[in-house]
Amino acid sequence: MPILTTPKQRLGTATALAICLTPLPLLAQEQPAEQQQSTVQEQPAEQAQAETQEQPAEQENPAAEQEQQEQQEQQEQQEEVSAAPPIPLVPEEPTWDSFHGQLNAQKYSQLDQINADNVGELEKVWEIHTGDVSDGSGELPATVWSATPVFANDTLYIGTPFYRVLALNPATGEEKWSFDTQSALEALTQPVLKNRGVAYWQADEPVEGESCQKIIYMGTMDAQLFALDADSGELCENFADNGVLDVNQWNDTNDKWPLSLLQPPTVVGDRLILGWAGMDWAYEQTPPGTVFSINARTGEREWTFQALSDEVREQSGTANVWTHMSADEELGLVYLPVSSPSPNFWGGNRTEEVPLATSTTALDIETGEVVWSRQWVHHDIWDYDINSAPTLMDITVDGEEIPALIQATKMGFLFVVNRETGEDVWPIEERPVPQGDGNIEGEVYAATQPFPTKPAPLLDQSEKPEVWALADAVSFGECSALWENLDYRGLYTPPTTEGAGTMGYPITAGGVQWGGVAFDPESQTAIVNTSHIVQTLKLYSREVYDSASRASGNESGFASQEGAPYGILLEVALNRFGMPCWEPPFGELVALDMTTGDVKWRRPVGASQQYGFFMPDSWGSPTIGGPAVTAGNIVFIGASMDAKVRAYSLETGEELWSDQVEAPSVSNPAVYEYEGRQYVAFIGGGNTILKEEVGDHIAVYALPE
Repeated sequence: MPILTTPKQRLGTATALAICLTPLPLLAQEQPAEQQQSTVQEQPAEQAQAETQEQPAEQENPAAEQEQQEQQEQQEQQEEVSAAPPIPLVPEEPTWDSFHGQLNAQKYSQLDQINADNVGELEKVWEIHTGDVSDGSGELPATVWSATPVFANDTLYIGTPFYRVLALNPATGEEKWSFDTQSALEALTQPVLKNRGVAYWQADEPVEGESCQKIIYMGTMDAQLFALDADSGELCENFADNGVLDVNQWNDTNDKWPLSLLQPPTVVGDRLILGWAGMDWAYEQTPPGTVFSINARTGEREWTFQALSDEVREQSGTANVWTHMSADEELGLVYLPVSSPSPNFWGGNRTEEVPLATSTTALDIETGEVVWSRQWVHHDIWDYDINSAPTLMDITVDGEEIPALIQATKMGFLFVVNRETGEDVWPIEERPVPQGDGNIEGEVYAATQPFPTKPAPLLDQSEKPEVWALADAVSFGECSALWENLDYRGLYTPPTTEGAGTMGYPITAGGVQWGGVAFDPESQTAIVNTSHIVQTLKLYSREVYDSASRASGNESGFASQEGAPYGILLEVALNRFGMPCWEPPFGELVALDMTTGDVKWRRPVGASQQYGFFMPDSWGSPTIGGPAVTAGNIVFIGASMDAKVRAYSLETGEELWSDQVEAPSVSNPAVYEYEGRQYVAFIGGGNTILKEEVGDHIAVYALPE
């Protein structure tokens, strides 16, 4: 597969990359004037000719002397940069100060106080209920709480779906301070109230006695970013407008909704790398995808990345980054998981190539320029957003040490590339995919799509999954009848208006969700949870859609794609009793040996729940949220329907411990050490995609003292 890239020479630092990069014409960057100019300028012919003529040795040559001086200065600059200590990919000390634990998104802790021998003794040492919860039955929309607790500054910081920030004692849960943004509790861009937590920054050398040397950031659905002093909870007056940045001031194209800040910023040095979330499936033309680099101290915008060309921005939209990002500070790169363009399930308005959409794209941290990009879905008409931060890892393959990243996807693919260049670690092949029937107005179809050869797909998408005999029998053949009426010719079967529509296996709810991949650098083992979910997708002509009686829920049901020729109906393939029509397991936890790309073990994860009953463990559960892994050879994860939190053996996949929390723990767990004691924190917040149960529960565990 071709790599979209810019010429560069590796010097191992952000400074060197900034010197060598050439910007892509697709991007609209905000840079100082001198950076916007080309580094190679044309010379008049006569001047070039004069400079090539021989000159007497004794004659002065100012141009040559200047060039020699510039080369010497550049060499000195490179020597100075190379003399600086490298920034390690894995922090030397255990940390959990960002959404995925660390900037590398490994979700890994060096702590080993809790291990496979004693994890069964874990006990709940404190818990609190925040009060910030709604089941949607009253005046407020339902809450979806996916916040990873952040441990920094000897404090546990948490954001809530009512857009409050809590600063808690990490050993007891006692409140140090709280801050209420007073944001309107309205579902402006989502069907629910949603929050994924906070971000933390501190100055390299904090000035004693000055406020806001350590800052907590949290965004709101109405596009306001708050900056709070991490010690006191007071607004940082020098940040933006007295501590609040209105990101929606930059919403200048197809302004259909505010640029919702549900995901905390990715903090890289003194920069906040900021994406935003919008409203899926609603419109043809929407705000186009932008990522902003914000000065962490002042809130000033430093550069902007745009995933779409100017032409496509006007007629389409999104291709935004709504989830977290990862970064390699030594390489000077930030890695963006870019979503699909709008509308999600019809692409007749964007038939030209859109190379940065549905991609992993590496940007220079200093300038926002594209260094390389890999598109994982061409002409995406399945809402296959790249929905999790790529996990950065150093792996040894065939004796060669490789700076790699692994990008998980909704398709159940794990793409592994060199994080410096974007080149394949194991071959990624372009293979032919099913084509449409020609009946969809204006649509075009990509002839091929990228398929990884290793690791193997997490689920088999080559043919229709087997009908679950139990669900079929109790519904008197309802599942078999549905299967016969669904078009499925393998992954990437295009949407259709015919029959019962297209089978999506997986589609928007399946594969790997935003929790992403965890990685143990000691054993070079990757851990990922995946959902096996069959959905049905049908297009309706505008006339038929507008005359139909419609209802929708959270990430399912009817959606208008207003402005496009087609509306949609997307549903999970269930029988009349709410039973899945496809065979279990419905979710798995998988361990991969990243030196070979092979599976080490896999097992059903969690338990499904229906009508208050837990199903057998062998059936597993769909999952939302991701795992954490520790040096104690433990994998911690919630994520499942049954609202249990669990510990598994990294070596064997054996379940070693579990406990019940109030609602499904759809956030990543946090692992931290405070005053010599190791803790594991889970949030039981729930997600109505899994089931209606939601909560406001924080539960923290440790070994008995």
